[in-house]
Amino acid sequence: MGSCEPSVDGQVPEGTIRLVVVDDHALVREGICELLAQHDDLAVVGVAASVAAAATVLATEQPDVALVDFRLPDGSGLDVLDRAGQDDLGVRVLIVSAFDDAAYVTESVSRGASGYLLKTATSDELAGAVRAVAAGAVVLDHSLVHLLAHPAVEAGPLTPAGFSAREMQVLTCLASGWTNRHIADQLGLNVRTVEGYVTELLSKLGVASRTEAALWAAHHGVVPASGSPSG
Repeated sequence: MGSCEPSVDGQVPEGTIRLVVVDDHALVREGICELLAQHDDLAVVGVAASVAAAATVLATEQPDVALVDFRLPDGSGLDVLDRAGQDDLGVRVLIVSAFDDAAYVTESVSRGASGYLLKTATSDELAGAVRAVAAGAVVLDHSLVHLLAHPAVEAGPLTPAGFSAREMQVLTCLASGWTNRHIADQLGLNVRTVEGYVTELLSKLGVASRTEAALWAAHHGVVPASGSPSG
């Protein structure tokens, strides 16, 4: 599984997360594939070295998750995001970059990325991020969350006016990258109730996705110091 060379018949076991790796450096592609090969529930079904090649392989393979470098020779990971969105492929895009730049993260999320991970991530961190993104969660590298939260020091702490205590709990969970199911289990709610809270939060924050909500939370310092949000 995990090899950069897809199987001859293109088949992977049911339940396996199908991946495409997009990076213009062959050594980086091979390195990511080697890391993913250690996990039996992940399978690389295609690779690409450019935006143009990515558009083709994503349309052909229709993977669950695409790991995309931010800088590519004919554009950027943002262009891959745009193409995936325009073609309505349903693939979740996780940006995997060497650049810990807050502007890159903000732009990636605003364009539809499900997360942003640094290339310094370990095998387990990468695999965990892939699984979380595939499940619908938001993933931001821990070091980036603290970087994004820096502006909140000057702006002051979040003013919770207009937010109920439960909404703040759910928002904190979103900032932690939790799925609706995880939030429901941890807060003792049913999934439909959590979905309602998330919808209301998106409306109040004026954002279009839970990823943008998580980024907003990071900017305003709504990140758990450690462990789970209190409830």
